[in-house]
Amino acid sequence: MQPFYSHGKLLISAEYAVLDGALALALPTKFGQSLHIESTTENTILWKSISSKGVVWFEAEFTLGDALKISTTNTSDIAIRLVQVLDALQQLNPTLFKAHNGYVLTSTLEFPENWGLGSSSTLINNLAQWAQVDAFKLLELTFGGSGFDIACAQQDSGILYQLKEGKATVKPVSFSPPFLESLFFVHRNQKQNSRDGIASYKTLTTNQTLDFTSLNRLTLELLNCTDLKTFESLIEQHERYISSLIQQAPLKEILFSDYKGAIKSLGAWGGDFFLATGNTEAMAYFKLKGFSTVVPFSEMIL
Repeated sequence: MQPFYSHGKLLISAEYAVLDGALALALPTKFGQSLHIESTTENTILWKSISSKGVVWFEAEFTLGDALKISTTNTSDIAIRLVQVLDALQQLNPTLFKAHNGYVLTSTLEFPENWGLGSSSTLINNLAQWAQVDAFKLLELTFGGSGFDIACAQQDSGILYQLKEGKATVKPVSFSPPFLESLFFVHRNQKQNSRDGIASYKTLTTNQTLDFTSLNRLTLELLNCTDLKTFESLIEQHERYISSLIQQAPLKEILFSDYKGAIKSLGAWGGDFFLATGNTEAMAYFKLKGFSTVVPFSEMIL
């Protein structure tokens, strides 16, 4: 049995602007996804997806041949999407499904799917490792996006990520400020669809001249900051910048205007996790408002 593993991700700075070449700070998470693969003598691919609670939530059988076909499944839309991914995988490695008669693939998530830590990107990176193909190319052929999540899947430390002329540059960095115990990730109780968010961003910025000089400066200052008050000020500046860019009000203004610490949306604004500063007692504020999933930085980030 061949095991493959990829880390989840959180995008700390730049958000959608990373798509257009802004410098981003991203961190791999302690939670990821594994993929176990066994060869069989059957002319099929048996697929099983297991949730973080150990429950099989998706199953499918695909018939191998001139074209990959769905034989059985419990969720047809996911099976159709998976066929597209496996077809792209075969496009990048035409001999992949000729080496053996068939396979059993078992994918296991370590985090709830609605956390937004990269259930798709970790799967893409695991499949790319198995097929020995470029994960960034596989992402481009399937889900699309900037690729920062693929970079995080492959790293054991924080990264500075930037697209230059469409190509990814990845610089491993250490993000370990002295105030880590004051950083928490709080879940919004809803998931944001990244593809929808990207489409909306592209519509808004199509006719804009984008200059990310000040945003890139904020990313570097966030990375190198050693003082919590300064970090909170940088967070607020960053929120105002992205708010203006995507024409959405900052999260704190919408939901948490009376919170004493700083709040920063992460990744696709509108869902998944946000970053909050404070202490353990301060996190009770969010729980009282119904946001019960609060994860300290040290428990989330590698």
